[in-house]
Amino acid sequence: MSHESIGFRIAEELGIRPQQVSAAVALLDEGATVPFIARYRKEVTGELDDSQLRTLEERLRYLREMEDRRSAILKSIEEQGKLSPELQNEILNADTKTRLEDLYLPYKPKRRTKGQMAIEAGLEPLADALLNNPDLNPESEAAAFINADSGVADEKAALDGAKYILMERFAEDANLLASLRQFMQKEATLSVRVVPGQEGTGAKFADYFEHDEPLKNVPSHRALAILRGRNEGVLSFSLVTGDPSDKLATSPCEAMIAEHVGIKNDNRAADRWLNEVVKWTWRIKLLTHLETELVGQVREQAEEAAIKVFADNLKDLLLAAPAGRKATMGLDPGLRTGVKVAVVDNTGKVVDYATIYPTPPQNKLAESAAVLSALIAKHNVELISIGNGTGSRETDKFVGDMIKAQPALKNVQKVMVNEAGASVYSASELAAKEFPDLDVTIRGAVSIARRLQDPLAELVKIEPKSIGVGQYQHDVNQSQLARSLDAVVEDCVNSVGVDLNTASVPLLTRVSGLNPTLASNIVAFRDTNGAFNSRKDLLKVPRLGDKTFEQAAGFLRIMNGKNPLDASAVHPESYTVVEKIAHEFSRDVASLIGDSALLKSVNAAKFADEKTGEITVKDIVNELQKPGRDPRPEFKFAEFKDGVEDIKDLKPNMVLEGVITNVAAFGAFVDIGVHQDGLVHISALSDTFVKDPRDVVKAGDIVKVKVMEVDVPRKRIGLSMRMSDDATERANERTPGEKPNRDRGASKQRSFGGNGSNNNQQPQGAMAGALAAAFAKAKK
Repeated sequence: MSHESIGFRIAEELGIRPQQVSAAVALLDEGATVPFIARYRKEVTGELDDSQLRTLEERLRYLREMEDRRSAILKSIEEQGKLSPELQNEILNADTKTRLEDLYLPYKPKRRTKGQMAIEAGLEPLADALLNNPDLNPESEAAAFINADSGVADEKAALDGAKYILMERFAEDANLLASLRQFMQKEATLSVRVVPGQEGTGAKFADYFEHDEPLKNVPSHRALAILRGRNEGVLSFSLVTGDPSDKLATSPCEAMIAEHVGIKNDNRAADRWLNEVVKWTWRIKLLTHLETELVGQVREQAEEAAIKVFADNLKDLLLAAPAGRKATMGLDPGLRTGVKVAVVDNTGKVVDYATIYPTPPQNKLAESAAVLSALIAKHNVELISIGNGTGSRETDKFVGDMIKAQPALKNVQKVMVNEAGASVYSASELAAKEFPDLDVTIRGAVSIARRLQDPLAELVKIEPKSIGVGQYQHDVNQSQLARSLDAVVEDCVNSVGVDLNTASVPLLTRVSGLNPTLASNIVAFRDTNGAFNSRKDLLKVPRLGDKTFEQAAGFLRIMNGKNPLDASAVHPESYTVVEKIAHEFSRDVASLIGDSALLKSVNAAKFADEKTGEITVKDIVNELQKPGRDPRPEFKFAEFKDGVEDIKDLKPNMVLEGVITNVAAFGAFVDIGVHQDGLVHISALSDTFVKDPRDVVKAGDIVKVKVMEVDVPRKRIGLSMRMSDDATERANERTPGEKPNRDRGASKQRSFGGNGSNNNQQPQGAMAGALAAAFAKAKK
């Protein structure tokens, strides 16, 4: 496949023009970043957005890797002197890596097999004779091939050798492999069983101890749970093409092999032997091979789905509403060790810290209140950010009572925040450099305060997968996960923009075109020379050249600089366009910014030229109306219900406010303030049919939920966002002792117009045991 062919294939897959692909590929190959291309090269790519460009980039990587592999395979077979025109054509037309490897299989260098040894012993003519003429008697024919010097001691040894030759020949037939693979993808059953003796230690996988399900229907979260169970030695599984209860029954795949190679059972002399060859080919050579491959494909698909869920949740969390530049107090809750306190000013600078003991066992309420009140008054604190870890509800209640008891604190707001990753950051080398004199626990409180002020600026300091908004993040391909999450962080940072004079090294590192070295150089330059007054000053930073400036400048903001456009998303390369517009209306640039009435009258086509197209001019005009606009939503926070601080406090039909912490294919997890997230199953998200939970909710959303089921021993909470649902009726749907029905969710979905057949969301009840692993991971 040529570079041109790759372009056409990607264009077809994405539903865009080949010219758009070739333009985007050229920019990527030149070192342009996705955020830069999406924002500042719309004319060139025909307005491809960042999502399309990310998909294009990923497919380009895959197809180029496939081309490299295709070239290596052709070279290897040619060096063996076995590359026929027909084979070369098949290899050139192979459209997947799997097909390529199937075609290469007979020619792939491998250790000596029994089939090869049999060929060396001169038994291939015997194999060919019996295959081509089943009327021949196998034993009689084999007698002629007995040769002690070649290791063929008797007729049985000769026939065994011939069998291995045919088995390997059949098993390396690319077209046969493709047919069998396709059949198993459609018809195979994934049959899961508990490993004998593991029933107790593997209780969390109890729902899979005897589980049979069509392979094509296994959703990503269930596949990953089963794979984890196998890796932990609790579960075993196999692919069955017939009745799962009779795994020794003849497989339909044996008939497919026989038909493909022309073997029949007409009671001829060699038919029984040939059918034995077919049986062995399937059970010994192909079943394990295809089972490993197909389970691998299911795993890859499940990982892709899990990574997408993680990436979507991470994006929502990173783009959560910032509380803004307000003096904030961060509280890292604890019980025995106390609550760590850190105060940061409106720029995020640490100005004070302490430790208080308002929670059990010390319960020093008055002393703790005195410390916090003094700090609030001293630093004009407006917000109190409370981490949602151990002791959070006790701490939250203490702060609430303190605010109510002191009229002077009536304007202070307390907010519970997700502290996931704070401990990882506080113990990191980065935190140690930033706060060398602060205790690790105080650093955590600082992070909790700052992530309320600006979640994006703080969370970029933490390795994405440590933020904890994904399912099974330790079970998926780590390089693919890191690549996906890094792309999300990069896109989020650049969509918001970065204040050049306040941004940290980690935040600058995520800016288009920059890396850790350049980010460090920028901060060092800023520390030595003072605040940047112009974007052009970036070119004075060591090792930051014209190409990097082009990629980064538009995403870096300078507030109150020499040029008012430096505070906007207008790229320096387009400043002359703004100057032309200003001149046309006899205005200066500063007075033009924000004048919506005038800007709406601008004819973009009039100011377009060869360098700056009409689309870009329209973008510039829109930006000038609201320069540096923040795409993030308005700041809001959830109010947890007083007196509901533990899972034991929950009662059926209780209505609570909570915040979405995680969205999965099967529903959404909600923090309702009891140290254990509850699950709103996809069937209970809305009164109308929901295909994708993200169509209804996203991480960070504040929602009202009703408690449907509470299982205190297993720490499971079933919730509904449908206020018409009744927990008593739900409980009565099951007979005493009956497990929640996996299919109850499906029936509810169908009643709203769904067909219940979406393979990516296998229906389950809100408290279905199959979600045990997901619940266990929800707070990690």
